[in-house]
Amino acid sequence: MAGCACGSARAVLAFLLAPALVALLVAPARGRGGRGHGDWGAAELLPPRENAALVARFVTNVCDWGALATISTQEGVRGRPFADVLSLSDGPPAKGSGVPYFYLSPMQQSVGNLKENPYATLTMSLAETSFCRKYGFDPQSPLCAHIILSGTVIKVSEAEMDVAKNSLFIRHPEMKTWPSSHNWFFAKLNITNIWVLDYFGGPKIVTPEEYYNATFQ
Repeated sequence: MAGCACGSARAVLAFLLAPALVALLVAPARGRGGRGHGDWGAAELLPPRENAALVARFVTNVCDWGALATISTQEGVRGRPFADVLSLSDGPPAKGSGVPYFYLSPMQQSVGNLKENPYATLTMSLAETSFCRKYGFDPQSPLCAHIILSGTVIKVSEAEMDVAKNSLFIRHPEMKTWPSSHNWFFAKLNITNIWVLDYFGGPKIVTPEEYYNATFQ
């Protein structure tokens, strides 16, 4: 009788929890970005996978940093890939331009590489937010959406200086206090190629035109 009672109790508990579990599984992906982003669920939802350009714009906007790969000019590894983590921003949360801006110094190894060869590839991943941890996605899993942007890193023009400065400082206020002796300057990735990995079956290719024409709803 006791076993029967326990079985009935478990059945009732499962029945009561089922709606909550289903809601969790089908709910739109939500999480938290970097400093000052707040809860995505309050304003943004992860875009549908069918719209790869919008997914790319979303990932760029919620990520505060990325890994930039350049071609090394360093002794011993000249000509080999060289990756470094850089803080970045495309603008305020939910109001990004899609342009990844950087605050760079000639003292950085990546900058030395870029002086000789401006071509670079940047990758950003939702693994840096709480999204993938919340749903148990490994950072390498395509379900933990990440994007790869390739192009050239160039200094921003005088006309674009204020946009780059505001975009970065609103997300990385500490930058304002970095020593001026390091000769910091604003730069951006001039995007020529885009790949989106957000599901199984290989990357989706997005053109720069599609990427910049995508807008948040």
